[in-house]
Amino acid sequence: MKTKKVPVRMCIACREGRPKKELVRVVALESGLLPDETGKAHGRGAYLCPDVECLDKARNIKAFDRALETAMSEDAYNAIKRVILRRGLK
Repeated sequence: MKTKKVPVRMCIACREGRPKKELVRVVALESGLLPDETGKAHGRGAYLCPDVECLDKARNIKAFDRALETAMSEDAYNAIKRVILRRGLK
């Protein structure tokens, strides 16, 4: 039986390649940045490790500005942080 290939994506902050399901997808919409918990939302997306340190690093180096051509607002930062913390509790 064939083994299924696991898609790998790179974190925009630490540049580490990890399986797609382990990462948090952030989508750029006209209304701003939103975390995509399903991984199927329309729009351009970027991936981030489920770690608050990577989120802070991405914010400091303006990785979202480069990857998605959208600045990160305080509301977007808090929404992404909530998703990361929720994943850590599971």
